[in-house]
Amino acid sequence: MPRLHWCGAGLSAIPGIRRLIERGHSVTVWNRTLGKAKEAVVGLSGDFETRIFDMDALKSSLSPQDIVISMLPGDFHVPVAKLCLDADAHFVSSSYISPEMAALDDIAREKGLVLANETGLDPGLDHSMAHDLVASYRASDAFDDESCLSFYSYCGGLSEVPNDFKYKFSWSPLGVLKALRSPSRSLRDGDVFDVSRPWDAISEYTLDLPQGAETFEVYPNRDSLPFMRDYQFDPSWAVGDFVRGTLRYGGWSTAWADIFREVETLEGPEGDARLEEMSAEFWSKYAVEDGEADRVVLTVELKAEKDGNTVWRQAWRMDAYGGDEGSAMARLVSLPVSLAVEAVMSGEIKPGVSAAPSDPDLVARWLGCAQGIARYMEKVDLT
Repeated sequence: MPRLHWCGAGLSAIPGIRRLIERGHSVTVWNRTLGKAKEAVVGLSGDFETRIFDMDALKSSLSPQDIVISMLPGDFHVPVAKLCLDADAHFVSSSYISPEMAALDDIAREKGLVLANETGLDPGLDHSMAHDLVASYRASDAFDDESCLSFYSYCGGLSEVPNDFKYKFSWSPLGVLKALRSPSRSLRDGDVFDVSRPWDAISEYTLDLPQGAETFEVYPNRDSLPFMRDYQFDPSWAVGDFVRGTLRYGGWSTAWADIFREVETLEGPEGDARLEEMSAEFWSKYAVEDGEADRVVLTVELKAEKDGNTVWRQAWRMDAYGGDEGSAMARLVSLPVSLAVEAVMSGEIKPGVSAAPSDPDLVARWLGCAQGIARYMEKVDLT
């Protein structure tokens, strides 16, 4: 049996670590501080150990066909993946595929090794929902190559109860602040929609949830366009809107208006230093407190129109809350990662660099996992 090397024992990792150990897998938990690694496995029995993370120590511990799970900061993913290739080991992470990671595809295929990425929540479960919707549309009586499609995917990690700031942080705010400086690309009304500042593209998005209709604020995130290929959109299809983005509570843009104005002025090393200061300030004021429940909302929708009329429209809606079993965000990120690890072990994910799989059986497994976590999750027909 291969050994699993789970690197990074932060909040978003613990449920996945514990699930794999509880299911009888051999696991080494690596973390830069040993105390956190030990906390992640408190009360468990089985074949596991905890070690201080170090690249050289990890390299010397790997055997062929072992699996390394990187829940480390993003800068580590490619070096760890390269280490895996050298050791004939597999690699799994929840993070986006970077160009540097994608460049490892040929050698991974040649060696028969899996480098599985985007296997968590967003990216991850959102991919599973998208694959399911596209497959449902293709199989429907409404399927028509001449229809115009629109696709919307929004995810947000929220506090259970909105505060005046309309947001709380479950880990360092620095990532959120840096994301405000990142451009995005999507499709709007059939045209490429480039945005340099997220707050210039905020719109309202209303969801019908069991507790009633709720209006959120959403905006595009990153470059959405490559995902048309990933979700198996035929190049011949007409596409009106295609966007993957971030979801926040209504009123977020107003509460953060001063932050937007300051972030827009920040440049160079001094700007980076100011972001660090802001991050520390926000962490002291708006961190999720011990015992406080978080909330995750995810919606993925696909619509087909012909001659100006909607002929097919379905969506996945998910509303999840933290509780006695832990943070909703942590469970929705790391439990799907643990499913990806087992799919690698069973040979269900092909060698090479890949994202969350489109295979119907794996999609169903991922979505079933999420349904076991969420308070509400349903595929709805909106036609």
